[in-house]
Parts: sequence; C-alpha cells; structure tokens
Amino acid sequence: MPVMTAALVLLSFVTPLATDMYLPAFPQMTGDLGADASGVQLTLTTFLIGMGIGQLILGPLSDRFGRRMPILVGSAACVVTTALCALTPSLGLLVALRFLQGFTGAAGVVIGRAVISDYAVGEKAAKLLGVMMSLLGVAPAIAPVLGGVVIEAAGWRAVFWVLAAITLLALVAAAFAVPETLPRERRQTGGVRATVRSVRDVLTNRPYMGYTLCFGMALAVLFCYLGGASFLFQNLLGLSVGQTSAVFASVGAVSVVSGLVITRLVGRFTPKGLLRTGLWVMLAGSVALCAVALADQLALPLVLTLLYLAFVGISLVTINAAALAFERVPHAAGTGSALLGTVQSILSAIAAPLVGLGGTHTAVPMFAGMTVSAVLAFLVLSLTKNAPSKGEPEPAVAGIRGPGAG
Repeated sequence: MPVMTAALVLLSFVTPLATDMYLPAFPQMTGDLGADASGVQLTLTTFLIGMGIGQLILGPLSDRFGRRMPILVGSAACVVTTALCALTPSLGLLVALRFLQGFTGAAGVVIGRAVISDYAVGEKAAKLLGVMMSLLGVAPAIAPVLGGVVIEAAGWRAVFWVLAAITLLALVAAAFAVPETLPRERRQTGGVRATVRSVRDVLTNRPYMGYTLCFGMALAVLFCYLGGASFLFQNLLGLSVGQTSAVFASVGAVSVVSGLVITRLVGRFTPKGLLRTGLWVMLAGSVALCAVALADQLALPLVLTLLYLAFVGISLVTINAAALAFERVPHAAGTGSALLGTVQSILSAIAAPLVGLGGTHTAVPMFAGMTVSAVLAFLVLSLTKNAPSKGEPEPAVAGIRGPGAG
C-alpha cells in the first residue's frame, strides 16, 4: 500500500506541476508570445477545462474497464502532449495543447482517487486522502522554485520539457506499482446507458453535490490566487522571478504542513466540524486580503500572513469535503471522483482568467474573487442539510477493504 500510494502521488503530481511550474513565467510569456495577461492566463484555463472533461470521461470509464489501463494510456498520451507544448510557435496552439495536456493528465488524478476509494472507506479514507493531498501539497511548494530556476536558466519552454520527463517517470512508476484494484465482478456493465445512469445517480445525490461544490469553490479560491499571484508579487510588490518562486513555495509549504496536521485531527474531530472550521478560516483570510487591497496597504509580510491563513482554511475544506463526498457514493467511486474533479476544474477555470480582467497593476480582482468563492463555498454546503435519504447509499463504515472486496 505505501508503494502504491507513492506511485499515485507521483501520478497526481503531474497536474499541479503543470499549473504551478510556469506561473513565474507569465510576464515573460506575454512578451514572447505577443499576448496580454488574460491571453496567457487562458493557457491555465484551457488546461483546467481539459482536466475537467478528461476526469468526467475517464472516471466513469475506469468504473467499467478497470483502473490500470486508463491510467497507463492517459499518462503516455500526456507525455506526448506536454512535449508538444514546449515546441508550440504561437499562443493559440499552446492554448489547444494545454487543453489536451489537461485531458490526458486527468487520468492520474481521477483514477488515483478511485484507487484509494477501492481500498479504504470512512475515516480511513479521509486519512489516506489527507496524506495524499498533503504530499501533493509538495508540488505547489517546489513547482514555482523549480520553474523559476528552469525559466531563468533556459526560458519558459524548458518548463514543459521538464514536465514531460516527470510525466514519463510517473508513467513508469504506475506501470510497476499500481495494480488493478477493481475486479471484474465489481465493474459496471451495460454499456453507455449504464454509464449515463451512474452519472445521473451521482449528480442527483444532494449531499454528494453539496460537498463536491464546496470542494470546488475552495479550489476556486486557490485558483484566483494562482491566476493573479505572479503579477501581484512582481508588478505590485517588486519581487524578482526567483523571489516570486520562493514566495509561491512558502505558500505551498503551508498547505503541506496544514494538510499533515489535519490528517492527525481526523478521528478526534468530525469531518463536518473540520470542514466548517475551514470555511470560516478561508473566508476570514480572503476578506482580510480584499480589505488590504482596497485600502491600498499591500505589504509583503501582511499579504503572506493572510495568504497562509486562507490556505490553512483551503486545506481543511478540501480534505474533508472530498472524504464526505466519496462517502455518499461508494458504489461509483470512479464516477464520483470524476464529477468532483470536473466541478473543481470548471470552477477553477472560470476563476483563473477573471482576476486578469482588472489588469496587471491591481490586486483587487484577485482578492475579491477569493472572497466571493469563499462565500459561495458556504452557500453550496446548504445542499447537505435535510437531504432526503431515500434511494441514497448509507455512508460507509470506517475501515479498509481490499481490492477484491464487495
């Protein structure tokens, strides 16, 4: 199990690295590709849309055909599309290739979560997901630093060559360490109609949708930050590319540490209680940042302190909302993982470019977007209240089940 978890984490590293490694290069890319800030941010948006659609397709397919083959095929295709991103001559082609990179890279993310769900349920699932998300927090911590080093040494295109090499390494790890965890007797049958019915059943599960939308809005807070942070740190606060990378890394480190602490809290406090605490912390940090920007009192120590607060809240929300969502659909783990990831990607894709509409010399749109997303996370959680239980599966009992368990 530890070896398989490590391989799944490496597979899941691909997408956060693909979003974070090239962020310090946004100002450089605007000049090289002859684009404005919103144009370059569109490469992040199309990647997220591709990842969302990829999860929506690949997740249900893994419920039908098993976990292993879709992971391997998707990862192999991601290696190719990532290499092509490094060779693109124009912004338009890069936008299209980023969509394909997100679509193919989705395999490791969505099916990796389903593999965990095949093994564990209840509090055990929350802890495993917490460990996995915490380790994934290493990616945004190291990605900007690694990206900054690569960009300063060889330019932004070299970032995609490094990503292609990392994706190839993840493919090899999956081939050797990730077994098939969904036996044939547990796979869904009945063709496309059965797949559509499974998606419909998950979509009409109100508690699942409430937790999933809450998860997605918390990630929208994150992507509002990602979409505007490079311009905030470089254009408004006067940091260099290297300094910007270090700041990105410090925020990522907070995510890692808070995620690991949260996994220790599971069992001592209820997931619902931790989720609500996270919502308040995330909202407090976002509102304070917005107030600072509106008052034109931006200073690096204050901004970082409030960002750290918001990111602790994001970790609390995402870990517990995901575990609570999966608990509602144990009969369709791949589909549930796919829809959760798709909602996350769509909401994040909407949030990322909006923060660039105000230009590159103001932080108000960025922090206002974070605040609005945090408020919406509160509102969508109301879907989990007084939800009808008829026709919904009972929440799973905490524990571990092997890949052959029914």
